[in-house]
Amino acid sequence: MTEQQQVAGPASTEDAQMNEPANEPAPAEPVVAEPESAPANEPAEPQPAPADSVVAEPAPTEPGPAESVVAEPAPAADTPAATATATAAEPEPVGAGVRPPKDRRVLRAVLRWTAAVGVFAAVASASAYGITGMERTDVPGLATQSDGRWDFPALVRAPLPSGSPAPFAEANEANAHYADLRALLLPAPKGATPDKALNGADGWLPTKDYLAEYAVADDRQELGQTLVDSGLRHIAARGWTTPDGTRTRIYLLQFGTAAVADKLYAGEAVPFSNPKHQVQGDSTSVYDEDFPDRAAVSGVERQVYREQKPYGPEQVREAYVSAGDVFALIVQSRKGAAAAVPFQQTVALQSQLLG
Repeated sequence: MTEQQQVAGPASTEDAQMNEPANEPAPAEPVVAEPESAPANEPAEPQPAPADSVVAEPAPTEPGPAESVVAEPAPAADTPAATATATAAEPEPVGAGVRPPKDRRVLRAVLRWTAAVGVFAAVASASAYGITGMERTDVPGLATQSDGRWDFPALVRAPLPSGSPAPFAEANEANAHYADLRALLLPAPKGATPDKALNGADGWLPTKDYLAEYAVADDRQELGQTLVDSGLRHIAARGWTTPDGTRTRIYLLQFGTAAVADKLYAGEAVPFSNPKHQVQGDSTSVYDEDFPDRAAVSGVERQVYREQKPYGPEQVREAYVSAGDVFALIVQSRKGAAAAVPFQQTVALQSQLLG
Protein backbone atom coordinates (compact mmCIF):
# COMPACT_ATOMS: atom_id res chain seq x y z
CA MET A 1 0.00 0.00 0.00
CA THR A 2 1.45 3.40 -1.05
CA GLU A 3 1.59 6.50 1.13
CA GLN A 4 -1.13 8.20 -0.82
CA GLN A 5 -3.37 5.17 -0.35
CA GLN A 6 -2.67 5.12 3.38
CA VAL A 7 -3.71 8.75 3.70
CA ALA A 8 -6.70 8.35 1.45
CA GLY A 9 -7.86 5.31 3.41
CA PRO A 10 -8.63 7.22 6.57
CA ALA A 11 -10.27 10.02 4.60
CA SER A 12 -12.71 7.61 2.98
CA THR A 13 -13.34 6.03 6.37
CA GLU A 14 -14.17 9.48 7.81
CA ASP A 15 -16.58 10.13 4.94
CA ALA A 16 -18.36 6.92 5.66
CA GLN A 17 -18.50 7.63 9.40
CA MET A 18 -19.84 11.15 8.89
CA ASN A 19 -22.64 9.74 6.74
CA GLU A 20 -23.65 7.26 9.44
CA PRO A 21 -26.46 8.07 11.86
CA ALA A 22 -25.70 10.35 14.83
CA ASN A 23 -26.24 7.58 17.44
CA GLU A 24 -22.92 5.79 16.64
CA PRO A 25 -20.49 7.44 19.09
CA ALA A 26 -17.02 6.24 17.88
CA PRO A 27 -16.38 7.39 14.31
CA ALA A 28 -12.91 8.87 14.96
CA GLU A 29 -10.81 5.79 16.01
CA PRO A 30 -9.38 5.02 12.48
CA VAL A 31 -8.41 8.69 12.06
CA VAL A 32 -6.38 8.70 15.28
CA ALA A 33 -4.62 5.31 14.85
CA GLU A 34 -3.52 5.17 11.22
CA PRO A 35 -1.79 8.54 10.79
CA GLU A 36 0.49 7.75 13.80
CA SER A 37 1.62 4.30 12.31
CA ALA A 38 2.51 5.55 8.85
CA PRO A 39 5.66 7.50 9.83
CA ALA A 40 7.01 4.41 11.67
CA ASN A 41 7.25 2.29 8.46
CA GLU A 42 8.87 4.98 6.26
CA PRO A 43 10.49 7.61 8.46
CA ALA A 44 12.81 9.04 5.74
CA GLU A 45 10.16 10.35 3.47
CA PRO A 46 8.23 13.55 4.27
CA GLN A 47 4.53 13.36 3.97
CA PRO A 48 3.14 16.50 2.28
CA ALA A 49 0.77 14.39 0.28
CA PRO A 50 -2.00 14.35 2.91
CA ALA A 51 -2.28 18.14 2.75
CA ASP A 52 -2.13 18.07 -1.06
CA SER A 53 -4.71 15.33 -1.23
CA VAL A 54 -6.98 17.18 1.17
CA VAL A 55 -6.84 20.26 -1.06
CA ALA A 56 -7.01 18.41 -4.39
CA GLU A 57 -9.72 15.85 -3.63
CA PRO A 58 -12.67 18.13 -2.84
CA ALA A 59 -14.92 18.42 -5.86
CA PRO A 60 -17.99 20.58 -6.45
CA THR A 61 -20.25 17.64 -5.80
CA GLU A 62 -18.36 15.99 -2.91
CA PRO A 63 -17.23 18.19 -0.01
CA GLY A 64 -13.92 17.26 1.55
CA PRO A 65 -13.35 16.17 5.12
CA ALA A 66 -12.60 19.69 6.37
CA GLU A 67 -15.88 21.06 4.96
CA SER A 68 -17.84 18.15 6.38
CA VAL A 69 -16.46 18.71 9.88
CA VAL A 70 -17.33 22.44 9.81
CA ALA A 71 -20.73 22.14 8.14
CA GLU A 72 -22.19 19.29 10.21
CA PRO A 73 -21.11 19.44 13.88
CA ALA A 74 -24.59 18.68 15.22
CA PRO A 75 -24.47 14.82 15.26
CA ALA A 76 -21.80 14.76 17.98
CA ALA A 77 -23.68 17.24 20.23
CA ASP A 78 -25.78 14.47 21.85
CA THR A 79 -22.84 13.15 23.86
CA PRO A 80 -21.82 14.77 27.17
CA ALA A 81 -18.27 15.36 25.96
CA ALA A 82 -19.47 17.12 22.85
CA THR A 83 -21.86 19.22 24.90
CA ALA A 84 -19.07 20.33 27.23
CA THR A 85 -16.78 21.05 24.28
CA ALA A 86 -19.47 23.09 22.53
CA THR A 87 -20.15 25.03 25.73
CA ALA A 88 -16.47 25.79 26.22
CA ALA A 89 -16.06 26.67 22.56
CA GLU A 90 -18.65 29.46 22.63
CA PRO A 91 -16.81 32.51 24.00
CA GLU A 92 -18.70 35.67 24.92
CA PRO A 93 -18.95 37.92 21.85
CA VAL A 94 -16.63 40.89 21.85
CA GLY A 95 -18.43 44.03 23.02
CA ALA A 96 -21.40 42.08 24.43
CA GLY A 97 -21.55 44.35 27.50
CA VAL A 98 -21.55 47.55 25.40
CA ARG A 99 -24.73 48.80 23.78
CA PRO A 100 -24.27 49.59 20.10
CA PRO A 101 -24.94 53.16 18.99
CA LYS A 102 -28.34 52.16 17.64
CA ASP A 103 -29.44 51.02 21.13
CA ARG A 104 -28.32 54.36 22.64
CA ARG A 105 -30.32 56.28 20.06
CA VAL A 106 -33.37 54.20 20.85
CA LEU A 107 -32.85 54.78 24.58
CA ARG A 108 -32.57 58.54 24.09
CA ALA A 109 -35.73 58.53 22.00
CA VAL A 110 -37.57 56.57 24.69
CA LEU A 111 -36.37 59.00 27.36
CA ARG A 112 -37.47 61.99 25.30
CA TRP A 113 -40.92 60.56 24.77
CA THR A 114 -41.17 59.63 28.45
CA ALA A 115 -40.26 63.18 29.46
CA ALA A 116 -42.76 64.59 26.98
CA VAL A 117 -45.51 62.38 28.34
CA GLY A 118 -44.62 63.43 31.89
CA VAL A 119 -44.77 67.13 31.00
CA PHE A 120 -48.07 66.63 29.21
CA ALA A 121 -49.52 64.84 32.23
CA ALA A 122 -48.38 67.63 34.57
CA VAL A 123 -49.82 70.34 32.33
CA ALA A 124 -53.07 68.41 31.95
CA SER A 125 -53.35 67.97 35.72
CA ALA A 126 -52.66 71.66 36.35
CA SER A 127 -55.17 72.65 33.69
CA ALA A 128 -57.81 70.34 35.14
CA TYR A 129 -57.19 71.74 38.61
CA GLY A 130 -57.37 75.32 37.28
CA ILE A 131 -60.63 74.65 35.43
CA THR A 132 -62.30 72.96 38.40
CA GLY A 133 -61.25 75.85 40.63
CA MET A 134 -62.87 78.50 38.41
CA GLU A 135 -66.37 79.81 38.53
CA ARG A 136 -68.57 78.55 35.73
CA THR A 137 -68.97 82.07 34.36
CA ASP A 138 -65.16 82.40 34.13
CA VAL A 139 -64.64 79.32 31.93
CA PRO A 140 -64.33 80.25 28.23
CA GLY A 141 -66.48 78.30 25.83
CA LEU A 142 -69.32 77.61 28.24
CA ALA A 143 -72.49 79.25 27.05
CA THR A 144 -73.38 80.48 30.52
CA GLN A 145 -75.45 83.62 30.54
CA SER A 146 -74.00 86.44 32.64
CA ASP A 147 -75.64 86.80 36.05
CA GLY A 148 -75.41 90.59 35.79
CA ARG A 149 -72.41 91.24 38.04
CA TRP A 150 -70.37 94.34 37.36
CA ASP A 151 -66.71 94.54 36.43
CA PHE A 152 -65.01 96.36 39.29
CA PRO A 153 -61.32 97.28 39.26
CA ALA A 154 -58.97 95.36 41.53
CA LEU A 155 -59.61 96.38 45.13
CA VAL A 156 -56.70 97.70 47.17
CA ARG A 157 -56.91 98.32 50.89
CA ALA A 158 -56.33 101.89 51.95
CA PRO A 159 -52.83 102.52 53.32
CA LEU A 160 -52.52 102.91 57.07
CA PRO A 161 -50.39 105.50 58.83
CA SER A 162 -47.11 104.12 60.09
CA GLY A 163 -47.62 102.05 63.22
CA SER A 164 -51.44 102.13 63.04
CA PRO A 165 -53.35 98.84 63.25
CA ALA A 166 -56.19 97.64 61.05
CA PRO A 167 -59.71 98.34 62.37
CA PHE A 168 -60.30 94.82 63.67
CA ALA A 169 -56.77 93.94 64.73
CA GLU A 170 -56.21 92.74 68.29
CA ALA A 171 -54.15 95.84 69.02
CA ASN A 172 -57.05 98.10 67.95
CA GLU A 173 -59.50 97.75 70.82
CA ALA A 174 -61.51 100.76 69.66
CA ASN A 175 -62.01 99.28 66.16
CA ALA A 176 -61.14 102.67 64.70
CA HIS A 177 -60.34 103.24 61.03
CA TYR A 178 -57.01 105.07 60.87
CA ALA A 179 -56.94 105.10 57.07
CA ASP A 180 -58.35 108.01 55.12
CA LEU A 181 -62.12 107.55 54.97
CA ARG A 182 -62.20 108.67 51.33
CA ALA A 183 -59.83 105.84 50.41
CA LEU A 184 -62.28 103.33 51.89
CA LEU A 185 -64.97 104.05 49.29
CA LEU A 186 -65.70 101.38 46.68
CA PRO A 187 -64.58 102.52 43.20
CA ALA A 188 -67.10 102.69 40.38
CA PRO A 189 -67.30 99.68 38.02
CA LYS A 190 -65.99 99.83 34.49
CA GLY A 191 -68.26 101.64 32.06
CA ALA A 192 -70.15 103.56 34.78
CA THR A 193 -70.65 107.32 34.79
CA PRO A 194 -69.52 108.98 38.05
CA ASP A 195 -71.98 111.13 40.02
CA LYS A 196 -69.93 114.29 40.53
CA ALA A 197 -72.55 115.76 42.85
CA LEU A 198 -71.39 113.39 45.57
CA ASN A 199 -67.73 114.35 45.40
CA GLY A 200 -68.13 117.32 47.74
CA ALA A 201 -65.30 119.68 48.55
CA ASP A 202 -61.97 117.85 48.78
CA GLY A 203 -63.94 114.58 48.85
CA TRP A 204 -65.92 115.48 51.97
CA LEU A 205 -69.70 115.62 51.56
CA PRO A 206 -71.72 118.21 53.50
CA THR A 207 -74.22 116.79 55.97
CA LYS A 208 -77.16 118.44 54.18
CA ASP A 209 -76.31 116.56 50.97
CA TYR A 210 -76.39 113.30 52.86
CA LEU A 211 -79.73 114.16 54.50
CA ALA A 212 -81.18 114.90 51.04
CA GLU A 213 -81.20 111.16 50.43
CA TYR A 214 -84.18 110.83 52.80
CA ALA A 215 -87.70 111.51 51.53
CA VAL A 216 -89.54 112.94 54.54
CA ALA A 217 -88.63 116.41 55.87
CA ASP A 218 -89.24 115.46 59.50
CA ASP A 219 -86.95 112.49 59.12
CA ARG A 220 -84.22 114.71 57.72
CA GLN A 221 -84.52 117.11 60.65
CA GLU A 222 -84.54 114.37 63.28
CA LEU A 223 -81.65 112.48 61.75
CA GLY A 224 -79.63 115.68 61.31
CA GLN A 225 -79.88 116.44 65.01
CA THR A 226 -78.89 112.88 65.88
CA LEU A 227 -75.72 113.22 63.80
CA VAL A 228 -74.76 116.39 65.57
CA ASP A 229 -75.34 114.87 69.00
CA SER A 230 -73.35 111.76 68.04
CA GLY A 231 -70.25 113.77 67.16
CA LEU A 232 -70.15 113.11 63.41
CA ARG A 233 -66.63 113.71 62.07
CA HIS A 234 -66.73 113.17 58.30
CA ILE A 235 -68.94 112.01 55.45
CA ALA A 236 -67.35 110.57 52.30
CA ALA A 237 -69.58 109.61 49.37
CA ARG A 238 -69.39 108.16 45.87
CA GLY A 239 -72.01 107.48 43.23
CA TRP A 240 -72.33 106.30 39.62
CA THR A 241 -74.82 105.28 36.95
CA THR A 242 -74.30 102.14 34.85
CA PRO A 243 -75.38 101.84 31.19
CA ASP A 244 -78.54 99.93 32.18
CA GLY A 245 -79.74 102.94 34.21
CA THR A 246 -78.95 101.63 37.71
CA ARG A 247 -77.97 104.47 40.07
CA THR A 248 -75.72 103.72 43.04
CA ARG A 249 -74.99 105.93 46.07
CA ILE A 250 -72.58 105.04 48.88
CA TYR A 251 -72.21 107.15 52.05
CA LEU A 252 -69.58 106.55 54.75
CA LEU A 253 -70.09 108.37 58.07
CA GLN A 254 -67.27 108.33 60.61
CA PHE A 255 -67.70 108.96 64.35
CA GLY A 256 -65.41 109.34 67.32
CA THR A 257 -65.87 105.79 68.61
CA ALA A 258 -67.23 102.47 67.44
CA ALA A 259 -69.84 102.56 70.21
CA VAL A 260 -71.44 105.71 68.78
CA ALA A 261 -71.55 104.31 65.24
CA ASP A 262 -73.04 101.08 66.48
CA LYS A 263 -75.70 102.98 68.43
CA LEU A 264 -76.74 104.85 65.29
CA TYR A 265 -76.84 101.59 63.34
CA ALA A 266 -78.87 99.72 65.94
CA GLY A 267 -81.15 102.46 67.23
CA GLU A 268 -81.80 104.72 64.27
CA ALA A 269 -81.41 102.69 61.08
CA VAL A 270 -82.66 99.20 61.87
CA PRO A 271 -84.82 99.11 64.96
CA PHE A 272 -87.61 97.20 63.24
CA SER A 273 -88.14 94.93 60.25
CA ASN A 274 -87.89 97.93 57.91
CA PRO A 275 -85.77 101.12 57.97
CA LYS A 276 -86.79 103.83 60.43
CA HIS A 277 -86.21 106.59 57.88
CA GLN A 278 -87.51 106.30 54.32
CA VAL A 279 -85.10 107.08 51.47
CA GLN A 280 -86.06 108.82 48.23
CA GLY A 281 -88.23 106.67 45.95
CA ASP A 282 -88.84 103.98 48.56
CA SER A 283 -92.38 103.40 49.75
CA THR A 284 -92.63 99.88 51.18
CA SER A 285 -89.20 98.36 51.91
CA VAL A 286 -88.97 94.98 53.63
CA TYR A 287 -86.06 92.88 54.85
CA ASP A 288 -84.34 91.13 51.94
CA GLU A 289 -84.29 87.46 52.94
CA ASP A 290 -82.70 86.47 49.63
CA PHE A 291 -79.45 88.26 50.36
CA PRO A 292 -76.73 85.53 50.51
CA ASP A 293 -75.17 84.83 53.88
CA ARG A 294 -71.81 83.99 52.26
CA ALA A 295 -71.39 87.70 51.50
CA ALA A 296 -70.87 88.42 55.20
CA VAL A 297 -67.56 89.94 56.33
CA SER A 298 -66.05 89.29 59.76
CA GLY A 299 -66.50 92.25 62.10
CA VAL A 300 -68.97 93.97 59.77
CA GLU A 301 -72.72 93.99 60.42
CA ARG A 302 -75.39 94.76 57.85
CA GLN A 303 -79.12 95.01 57.31
CA VAL A 304 -80.45 94.78 53.75
CA TYR A 305 -83.85 95.85 52.41
CA ARG A 306 -85.66 95.90 49.09
CA GLU A 307 -88.78 97.69 47.94
CA GLN A 308 -91.63 95.28 47.38
CA LYS A 309 -94.39 95.53 44.80
CA PRO A 310 -96.24 97.64 43.99
CA TYR A 311 -93.43 100.17 43.84
CA GLY A 312 -93.20 103.49 42.02
CA PRO A 313 -91.30 104.39 38.85
CA GLU A 314 -88.14 102.89 40.35
CA GLN A 315 -87.40 99.96 42.60
CA VAL A 316 -85.07 100.76 45.49
CA ARG A 317 -82.63 98.52 47.34
CA GLU A 318 -80.79 99.78 50.43
CA ALA A 319 -78.29 98.47 52.96
CA TYR A 320 -77.11 99.74 56.35
CA VAL A 321 -73.62 98.71 57.40
CA SER A 322 -71.75 99.07 60.69
CA ALA A 323 -67.95 98.56 60.81
CA GLY A 324 -66.16 99.88 63.86
CA ASP A 325 -66.39 103.67 63.98
CA VAL A 326 -67.96 103.87 60.47
CA PHE A 327 -71.65 103.75 59.58
CA ALA A 328 -72.53 103.27 55.89
CA LEU A 329 -75.64 103.67 53.76
CA ILE A 330 -75.74 102.01 50.31
CA VAL A 331 -78.65 102.73 47.94
CA GLN A 332 -79.38 101.40 44.45
CA SER A 333 -82.39 102.25 42.30
CA ARG A 334 -83.44 101.55 38.74
CA LYS A 335 -86.46 102.25 36.61
CA GLY A 336 -88.69 99.19 36.46
CA ALA A 337 -86.67 96.91 38.76
CA ALA A 338 -83.25 96.97 40.41
CA ALA A 339 -81.28 93.79 39.83
CA ALA A 340 -80.31 91.83 42.92
CA VAL A 341 -76.83 90.64 41.87
CA PRO A 342 -75.16 94.06 41.34
CA PHE A 343 -76.60 95.23 44.65
CA GLN A 344 -75.31 92.17 46.51
CA GLN A 345 -71.93 92.61 44.83
CA THR A 346 -71.71 96.27 45.79
CA VAL A 347 -72.62 95.65 49.44
CA ALA A 348 -70.17 92.75 49.76
CA LEU A 349 -67.22 94.62 48.22
CA GLN A 350 -67.82 97.77 50.27
CA SER A 351 -68.00 95.66 53.41
CA GLN A 352 -64.66 94.07 52.55
CA LEU A 353 -63.02 97.49 52.25
CA LEU A 354 -64.35 98.43 55.69
CA GLY A 355 -63.39 95.15 57.34
